Amino acid sequence: MKQHIKIPPESMLGKGKFLFDILKETCEEYLFAYDAKANITMLSPKLVQEFDLPGDILPDIIKSWSQLIHPDDVANYVTSTREILEHKTDEYKLEYRIKNRQHEYVWMHCHGKVICDSSGERALFVGTLSRLVRRSRADIVTGLLNKYQFEIDVKAALDSFRNTGEGGSLVIFGVDNFKIINETYNRFFGDLVLNRIGRKIENILPAGVKLYKLDGDEFAIIYSKAINVDVVDLFQSLQRYTNSQHELDKRKYLCTISAGTVFFPKDGKNYLSLHKHAEVALELAKQSGKNKLCFFSKETYNRWVKSISLRDELKVSVENGCKEFELFFQPQVDAVDRTLKGAEALLRWHNSRGKMVAPMNFIPLLEETKLIIPVGKWVFEEAVKVCKEWQELVPDITMSINVSYEQLKDVTFKEFVQDCMARYNIAAKSITLELTESCIVSDWEFVNREFDFFRKQGVNIAMDDFGTGYSSLSYLKNLSTDIVKIDREFVKKILQNDFDKMLIEYTVKLCHSVGMTVCIEGVEEKEEYQLLLDQCKADTIQGYLFGRPAPKADFVRKFIIDQENLKVKVI
Repeated sequence: MKQHIKIPPESMLGKGKFLFDILKETCEEYLFAYDAKANITMLSPKLVQEFDLPGDILPDIIKSWSQLIHPDDVANYVTSTREILEHKTDEYKLEYRIKNRQHEYVWMHCHGKVICDSSGERALFVGTLSRLVRRSRADIVTGLLNKYQFEIDVKAALDSFRNTGEGGSLVIFGVDNFKIINETYNRFFGDLVLNRIGRKIENILPAGVKLYKLDGDEFAIIYSKAINVDVVDLFQSLQRYTNSQHELDKRKYLCTISAGTVFFPKDGKNYLSLHKHAEVALELAKQSGKNKLCFFSKETYNRWVKSISLRDELKVSVENGCKEFELFFQPQVDAVDRTLKGAEALLRWHNSRGKMVAPMNFIPLLEETKLIIPVGKWVFEEAVKVCKEWQELVPDITMSINVSYEQLKDVTFKEFVQDCMARYNIAAKSITLELTESCIVSDWEFVNREFDFFRKQGVNIAMDDFGTGYSSLSYLKNLSTDIVKIDREFVKKILQNDFDKMLIEYTVKLCHSVGMTVCIEGVEEKEEYQLLLDQCKADTIQGYLFGRPAPKADFVRKFIIDQENLKVKVI
């Protein structure tokens, strides 16, 4: 309900109302004038409308205005206002967040000054309020302080350290796989997701810590006096929100968070060094699997420099026709009779010095640089060629080939697969395409459409690493896949943990009920195998118990020519 309060004409506020009315029509900023004697405040209509205030002339504005201010900023507001009322200062400059009529917090800058009457008494407190976005200090999408203000405040924190000796940390948060959100839906929906994530981060921040929106999908904080455990606790609190699927406008999405952290002055004595090192830590968190927190160190920096060098080497390798790449193969055996059913093709790479690089170090780089598209085609063709060759010895052998999300998005991939199988005259049922569960969950509808296309051609589809992402068993009902591969993480504790054993057992039952088969990965012990066979009823087994990944010639000798070798191992 709007309030109608009259201004005493003899008051200083009443005498200045004419000028206020002129200014409020021409000034882009919000105006206010507070009469301390009458305890009433005159506000510009735009301010009333934006923050859904009961009228443009209000009593006791401090009480009603402070109710709209973000809880973390109320203390600073009350303290600064008290200094004006207690005549400790004549000027007021403050930045704080306040809730608008859409119930969203926006950053405001308030600048006011005391005006005295003809007798020298303090009569009015007048000033302006402006949204920081209008001064290019806030991010347009989220309303948070932007990267320019982040730089200013980092420099101020460093100056403060030089005076007080108290340091702290910078943390940069990056949304994992955010590109998928934009590509699946649209950028407008992506902006809504960023807004929601930003609000969630704000809600868990300690009092006095501000959130900044940097470029793209990155956020940042300056966490004064923080030590490692403080940052870890904060990140884990955020993970409790991000490690699950959410819904917005009836659309489901999953966005985990990675973070990179530096401490000042240990990790840098100026803004540019600190920002660069925090970005390096964030990139390494993403490279090591995402959904992780990484602290900067000289070792992490050297790893980052090494990854830059690896990128260049990978590019040269691809340009040389993938000559430095090689396929290893790991056997997949029938769980019951332990006969060879198939093999999974696994990519290996030798750097320019001939040293083999761990897949976890180079495959993420192939993904990031999109070199996985040409390399993936090389892998597919080589694997098909080998499978066709081995079928002369084992007619029913199949080949599992890993496919990345980036490959599925490549418009030429479908035609390439069809052409390749035709050129080598291999049956589609001999080929299984594997995609990790995290990619499936991140872009469910798109991946299902692609799977449907390949399944119609007769190609088998497998969900790899089941259980390491964030899906639930209910997803299996509608998933366009033929095979579910259960990850080693569940297998390694089944002899001691009844929960993991029962989880595998019921997953297998559920898969069988909807016509899917199950491959258990990472089986290393005879006792694990026996339990998976007797109680869990697995279909196929893949793991070190039967064979480690091996080059083509070794695989043929160990697992094709001497297939009895597979059975002897578990007797």
